[in-house]
Amino acid sequence: MIDLELPLKKRTKQYRFFEMLPALLSYGMLIVLVVLSLFSPLAAAIYLLLLIITVLVKAFGIAAHTITGRNRLERAQNVDWHERLLQLEHPVKSYEKEKNVRSQGFGFEAHKENLRLMAADPSAFPVPSELFNAVIVAAYNESYEVIEPTIQTIADTHYDSDKQIVIFTYEARGGEGIEKTAKALEKRFKNTFKAFLVIKHPDGIPNEVRGKGANITFAGRYLKTWLHDQGIAYKNVIVTTLDCDNRPHATYFDYVTYEYVVHEDRKHLSYQPVSLFLNNIWDAPAPMRVLATGNSFWNIISSMRPHTLRNFASHSQPMDALVEMDFWSTRSIVEDGHQYWRSYFYFNGNYSVTPIYVPIYQDAVLSETYRRTLKAQFMQLRRWAYGASDIPYVATRIFTKDRNVPLFPGLARLFRLIDGHVTLASISILVAIGGWVPLLINSQAARDIAAHQLPEVISGIQQVAMFGLFITVFLGFKMLPPRPARYKRRRTIWMVLQWCLMPVTAIVYSAASAFNAQTHLLLGKYLDNFDVTEKATHASVARARAKKADHVSE
Repeated sequence: MIDLELPLKKRTKQYRFFEMLPALLSYGMLIVLVVLSLFSPLAAAIYLLLLIITVLVKAFGIAAHTITGRNRLERAQNVDWHERLLQLEHPVKSYEKEKNVRSQGFGFEAHKENLRLMAADPSAFPVPSELFNAVIVAAYNESYEVIEPTIQTIADTHYDSDKQIVIFTYEARGGEGIEKTAKALEKRFKNTFKAFLVIKHPDGIPNEVRGKGANITFAGRYLKTWLHDQGIAYKNVIVTTLDCDNRPHATYFDYVTYEYVVHEDRKHLSYQPVSLFLNNIWDAPAPMRVLATGNSFWNIISSMRPHTLRNFASHSQPMDALVEMDFWSTRSIVEDGHQYWRSYFYFNGNYSVTPIYVPIYQDAVLSETYRRTLKAQFMQLRRWAYGASDIPYVATRIFTKDRNVPLFPGLARLFRLIDGHVTLASISILVAIGGWVPLLINSQAARDIAAHQLPEVISGIQQVAMFGLFITVFLGFKMLPPRPARYKRRRTIWMVLQWCLMPVTAIVYSAASAFNAQTHLLLGKYLDNFDVTEKATHASVARARAKKADHVSE
C-alpha cells in the first residue's frame, strides 16, 4: 500500500531540510544580491541583470500564452458541448454524418477523430448516458445568498439534471447559521437533481486539520456508500469539487464528460477548468481587482501548458480513482494542489491534468469592511503560497530507493515546483528595488559604471515589460462582466487606473504572503488551520455599512 499521507507531527531530517529549502532559496536570492553588492558591485549588477533578463524572456512567453489562451477560452465557450456529447452516444452514425464536414469550430477536427476511433470499437468507451456527474459543494458558514446562486448555476447548466448528484457539505463548527442555510437549500433543491445530499462534517475527527480537504473527503466517503447502495458503478461517476461561490460555465459538465469519454486512460486523468475571479469584480476594492484579474490570467496561462498544469481550486476526477486513493488529503490546507501529487505518486507517475477551456467563475475577495477585505486577501494568498509544503512531500518520494516514479520526469516536476515558489517570493522585490541596492550599501558602487547605470537599465527593461501589462489590461476589459447599473461610468475609469497598484500588490501581497508561508515552514510553525476566505456580497457590504452609519449617528 502506497503511503500518501503528509506527516502530522515529527518529520525526518530529510523532510525538514526540504521544508526549509524554499525559504532558504528565497531569502538567499536577496542575500546574494546584498553580499555581492558589498564586495563586487559589478558582480551584483551581472547577477541582477541575468535574473531580470530571465524574467523578461518569460514575460514574452506569458504574453503569448495570455493572448492564445484567451482566444482559446472564447472559442471553446462557443462550442455546443452538449451536442458533441450526444454524438458520442452513437459514434458510428455520428461519424458518417460528420466525416466530410469542414468547420473552424474549436476542436472540431479532434472531435471527428474521436468519433472515428469510437466507431471502430464502441465497446472500448463509456456510454455517455450511463455516466453521472457528482458535484461536492463545500461550505463553512457562508450565507444563503452566497451559496444559493452556486447551486442554481449547477442546475442551469446544459447537462441533464437527472444525471447530476449534488452534495452540499458544511462544517459543524460553522454554527447555527449554516445549519439553517443547509435546511433551506435542501428544501429549495431536493427535487432538482438525481439527488441533493446534505452532509455535516463533524469537528474534531482525529488526524484531520481544519480545512476543505477534510470536509470534502468526509462527503466523498458518504457518496461512496450512497453510490454503492444505488447500484451505480464508481467508474461511471465524475466528481467535481466546488467552493460555495463557484459558478461553472453552462457547458462545463458536458465538456468534462466529453473529455472523460474520449480519453482511454481516463482513470489517470483529472480535469481542470479555468478559474476566473470575476463574479463580483465590480464590487471589490481596487487592490483586490488587480490581484483577482492577475490570478485569472495566470490560470488562463496555466491551461496553455498542460505539462505544468496542476489541480487548482475546482477540478474534476473519476470516482473510481478517488475511492482507491481515499479521496483528498485531510492533513493539508491546500488540498487542491496537493491532490496532483497524491495522484501522481499513487499512479506511479502515470497521471496528468487535462485542461478544460471553459471557466468556473469565482469571487474576488470581498469582506464587509475595507480593512477585513485587505486582511482576507493576504490570508488567501498565504494559503495558496503554502503549497510550498508540497516540496518536501515530493522531494522525499523522489530521493529514495523506494521511488515509484521515473527519476528525471520527477526531478523536472520538483524543479518547476521549487522554482515557482521561490520566484513568487523573491523576483518582484528584486525587479522593483534590486537595482538600487549596490548604490545604497556600497559607496564604491557609484564609481562602477555598470552598477551606477543599473537602475537606468532596469527601468528600460521594465518599460519593455510594460507591453505585457498593456495586454493584460486590454484583455481584462474584454473579460469583464457588464457593469452593474448601480455604478456610473466613472467606475470604468478606476478600472484602468487601478493597474498603477500592480507593483504594490506584487510586493505587499504576492511576495509577502509567499515569504510568510515559507517562513512558517522554515521555523516549523505549520499552518494547520484553513483560513476560510470571508465571502460577502454587495448587498451584505451595503447592509454592514448602513449599520455602521446608524451606529455612528447614534
